[in-house]
Amino acid sequence: LFVQILDDSVHCDSVHVQWWKRPSGVAAVCLGLLCVLLLAGIIGLSVYYGVIDHHNSTERDQLQDRNSILTKERDQLQTSYNNLTEERDQLQTERDILSWRLTNLEGWQKFESNWYFLSTETETWKQSREDCLKRGADLEFLFNPNKALWIGLTDSVTEGTWIWVDGTPLTTPR
Repeated sequence: LFVQILDDSVHCDSVHVQWWKRPSGVAAVCLGLLCVLLLAGIIGLSVYYGVIDHHNSTERDQLQDRNSILTKERDQLQTSYNNLTEERDQLQTERDILSWRLTNLEGWQKFESNWYFLSTETETWKQSREDCLKRGADLEFLFNPNKALWIGLTDSVTEGTWIWVDGTPLTTPR
């Protein structure tokens, strides 16, 4: 509606103005399009982040599973390492004992499957036994009756009752 005032008289003429030619109409259309684009962007981002979040969640679950497996493997390896370290230490101790025995074989003789030490020292029975114990052995066996040798028998607990030094009675076969 267009109103024009001329010479104190009012004339009303209906004028049809097209909406896209009016500034407010163009602004309304632009705002409407902008809202549609923003809504489409929000929906698109929501879908995108939903897919990404699902992917990340799946990947996170896989990583947690892998971490759990690796933790178990690490614990098993640590146990194996500890066992091997203990075994190594035992083997080193055995090696040291064998090395010591090898370097101190003088005076030792093998009889059947055992080793026996023949001392050249003249000692009492008690001194001989202490010497044997220091060498990791004990008085036990007489295999050269032509020499005066101490054997592993004692009557120190009860006079006249002979027992082996390990506590077994003399009647027990050796």
